[in-house]
Amino acid sequence: MTARATGVPERLTALVQALRSHGIRIGTGETVDAGQAIEALGLADRERVREGLAAALLHSEGQRPVFDPVFDLYFPRGIGAPGALDGSGSGSSPGSVREFDRDDLRDRLAAALTANDQALLAQLAAEAVDGMGGYGTRPGSGGTGGKGGSDGWSSHQTLSKLRPETLLARILAGIREGTAEGEFADRLTADEIRRRIEGFRALVGAEARRRVAERRGADEIARRAIAPTADRVDFLIAGRAQLDELRRTVQPLARKLATRLAARRRRAARGHIDLRRTLRGSLSTGGIPMRPVLRRRRPARPELVLLCDVSGSVAGFANFTMLLVQALHDQFSKVRVFAFVNRVDEVTDLIARGTADPEGLGSRIISGAAVTGYHGSSDYGTSLGEFAERYADAVTPRSTVFVLGDARTNMSDPNVPALRTLASRARKVYWLNPERRAQWQTGDSAAGTYAELVEVYECRNAQQLSALIARLLPV
Repeated sequence: MTARATGVPERLTALVQALRSHGIRIGTGETVDAGQAIEALGLADRERVREGLAAALLHSEGQRPVFDPVFDLYFPRGIGAPGALDGSGSGSSPGSVREFDRDDLRDRLAAALTANDQALLAQLAAEAVDGMGGYGTRPGSGGTGGKGGSDGWSSHQTLSKLRPETLLARILAGIREGTAEGEFADRLTADEIRRRIEGFRALVGAEARRRVAERRGADEIARRAIAPTADRVDFLIAGRAQLDELRRTVQPLARKLATRLAARRRRAARGHIDLRRTLRGSLSTGGIPMRPVLRRRRPARPELVLLCDVSGSVAGFANFTMLLVQALHDQFSKVRVFAFVNRVDEVTDLIARGTADPEGLGSRIISGAAVTGYHGSSDYGTSLGEFAERYADAVTPRSTVFVLGDARTNMSDPNVPALRTLASRARKVYWLNPERRAQWQTGDSAAGTYAELVEVYECRNAQQLSALIARLLPV
């Protein structure tokens, strides 16, 4: 579906489908609300349409990083010629008005950033992509990179040549002239200019995606070029901002999972048919058991034990899971958490105190717990052996144990007997591995070996984790 071949209803439907493909749940009623919002707001003010659709379709602010670039694809500023910023599809390319001059563009960009002129910044983003973002030449077009005959458009290439971040000093110098602001005010001004520069970089990215979408189709670009929501990003490659966003979702996710667990517990309380009481009750209906009587089960709340690898990139996965389980602690009679790199230490108290400052949890565990020995690499064999020896009392027939880690032993002994001992003592042992299943048992991975003793699950992102927690946690 190309942008120029559809009307507003088709664009809205395609927008909703693209958002659903990125894991955002949107129902028919919400889609109808979005259509009514467009009808009420009109199309004259594009940013007002953006906010109206976001209010109708989204459930949280964390979904905006996906919504905004997808909206730009299906409701672009311009269609067809690069200079058509009014959405009419007409107008000339900025490159056709004047010969492209990088220094002149930087001068105008500095002025626009100083004035925070959003309309001019959008126009300059289009000019920058047109002049510096094109690569290759389409056969028979006669064009060159940066003109209408380009094979594609690159925001990275545009920003590398334009380097808007280097304008900060020039803009600040211009602002300081004639003012007597202090150091604190200067710092606030610098932060604001950096924010505006980041906004311009986003405009360049949106413009490059728009042009590529005109050629390849908006559906393909929405599927391939839009970053997923934080809960669908692999733990092993998640950046700091994405991990921070995940930590902010711990409490809402915990409430949702607690509701599911409580419902499962209510269903589990219904036992098998009590034959004697059922037959006694059937005497009043001529011996026909019209109302079966069930034995009532009174299951005690189970105990939960977490054994977490907190080394390297696995730490983000372990920290998020520990915070989530801590938020669910009311669902269990006892929760104990242990962390390791190549030594094991209990961190239950650190996790409980860490809910007030989740961002610093990892550093507190590394500095406050004895989890490393003579080297800083993870050693599963030594850690499993130490846990089985020092903390045998933590695991009972009522305990469900979750081991969190990639099972990469750094070529050391995986210590299978220690895991076998742990599995024999516990009610159940589950291993959650943040690596793709295709990578298991490659290199120094012992995931396949451990899978012969306990159930090992792929758990690459928060979405998979929440589904596994809801399914595997005992009731």
